[in-house]
Formats: sequence, structure tokens, C-alpha cells
Amino acid sequence: MDLRAHLLAGQVIPAHPLALDEARRLDEPCQRGLTRYYVDAGAGGIAVGVHTTQFAIRDPRHGLLQPVLELAATTAREAAGVANRTVALIAGACGRTEQALREATLARELGYHAVLLSLAAWHDASDAEVLQHCREVAAVLPLFGFYLQPAVGGRVLDYEFWRAFAEIENVVAIKIAPFDRYRTLDVVRAVADSGRRDVALYTGNDDSIVTDLLTRFPFGPDGMRIVGGLLGQWAVWTRRAVEMLEAIKRERDGAQLSSDWMRYAAALTDANSAIFDARNRFAGCIPGIHEVLMRQGLMRGTWCLDPAERLSPGQREEIERVLARYPWLGDRGLGG
Repeated sequence: MDLRAHLLAGQVIPAHPLALDEARRLDEPCQRGLTRYYVDAGAGGIAVGVHTTQFAIRDPRHGLLQPVLELAATTAREAAGVANRTVALIAGACGRTEQALREATLARELGYHAVLLSLAAWHDASDAEVLQHCREVAAVLPLFGFYLQPAVGGRVLDYEFWRAFAEIENVVAIKIAPFDRYRTLDVVRAVADSGRRDVALYTGNDDSIVTDLLTRFPFGPDGMRIVGGLLGQWAVWTRRAVEMLEAIKRERDGAQLSSDWMRYAAALTDANSAIFDARNRFAGCIPGIHEVLMRQGLMRGTWCLDPAERLSPGQREEIERVLARYPWLGDRGLGG
């Protein structure tokens, strides 16, 4: 795979959930089915071992990091071979350098193409320390940078950080997910000013997916684009997400954009608010994704490794509201 070219072309990359049975053990047939669904829906990649997969898979009590990464990689390669399509395998890595290097090495051994690097463990570190950490991990696998919103464990990373980050040779992409327009602009402007045009920008802003993808940002000689998304929202209704991205690619460079896109943007943000449980500071985010996948016939329940992680009061009703109001957002015949 020419990973850079593939990512620069703009892909739908779902953040892969974890399917469990009622005893909170890995439901392997269901997990395989989810991976096949993403490939069959046209996703250009999957991200595994990330927040949506549940960070607790790393807990020795569960011992699920390697089995889950391996199962996803094997299934995705099989499904991609049948479908004759290219699927980028992105593995999440977190923690301080020793842990992140261990996880990146495991991902490389399992055939992953890049690592999505969480910096949540570096809250009190200097930018220089964090950048050195990134360089060390990038020496193991190509690096997919990650700006995680502070509301769910990320840290503020300013323009200067991203300008320096863009100089790391083995950076192939950046997931921009601060849920903040000012911070989003910092990343796009920093990459533009670096002169790098081989670093793909991906939205992780689940609250402004359509706006991010439609915008030509006024930086660099020709402007900058966010070309695709690596998103928890795209763990559901993935076929529709692929159709939407392809439509945006066809239309966004035209002389005019239909105002229907703004309606679509508002509807998708409203739906995401219900699924991600924004009213409760995203406490029910993962169970919300599971709830929609269950309605799509792709999961058997909303169980998480942590029994306390469940739908918030009223969240199921909110999901039912958006399913009823925006049936055209869902995959045809699947959850809407």
C-alpha cells in the first residue's frame, strides 16, 4: 500500500468498537461481523485500540489488546481481499513512551500500517518532551497525529506544537479532534506553514464533520483541505458516511455549494449529540454507539468492560428521537 497516497485521497475510517457478550467477554463472531461491515460499507481504513474500542482492553484483567488488534487485522485483510479494496489498518497507542513503543511494536508485528498516538498521558509535560515522544514512536510505525479534545482527557496543543510536529518525517496524517474551531484552525495553519503537502488532515470533530470536509481553509498558496475522517460517529451508518464523503469530494470544488449541506451538517451534529451523550459530557458515548449498532443488527447489546459505563438517563430516548427525525442519515435498512 502507498499509505500516504491512500490517506491523502480521503477515506472514511471508523473507530472500531468492541463487541462483548452479556458476561462482558469478547464476542468474536460479532467482532468479526463489525469489521466485515466496515470493509463492505466502503471504509478506507479502520482504527482499532482507540477510545471507541475501550482503553480497558489494555488492563491485564482483560488481556484483550493483542487479541482484538489481531482479530481486526486478520478479518479486515480477508474482507478487503474479497472486496478487492485497500483498507488502512490504524492502531491506537497510548501512555508514556515505554508503553506507546510496546503497543506500536505489537501493531507493526500484526501488520498495521500506522499508529494513532494519544497524548492524554502527557498533561504536565513540555512540548519538547511530547515531541520527542512522538519522534520515538514514529520510528516504529508511520504516525497518525491526534489532537484530542480536553473535555475527554486531551491537552491543549497550540500552533507552535503542531508546526514542530509537522516536521517529523514519518508523520502521515493528523486527526483533528479538539471540538473547537480555533484549535482546529491552529492545526491546519501549522501544517500549511510547514510546507508539508504529504500529511493528510482528517477530522475527528464529530460535532462538525460536514463543515470540516466542505471547507477550503485559507492557508498556503492553494488553501488546505481536511480530506477525510477518523471518527467514532462513523462507527455507525458507515455506508452512508462513505456516500456522503464521496458526494462532498465531487461537489466541494464547484462554483456553488447547495444549502442542503448545511441542513445535513446540523442534522448529523444533532444525531451525534444524542449518540455521544453530549448533554452529559460524553459519559454515554461508547454505549450510545453500541445502541445504534444494536439497532443495525450488528451488536447484541450495549455492554462495556466497565459495568458502570452505560447509557445515561434519557439517552436511549434521545437516540430514538434522532432516528425518527433523520431516517436518511442511517444506512438503508440499518438503524434508520
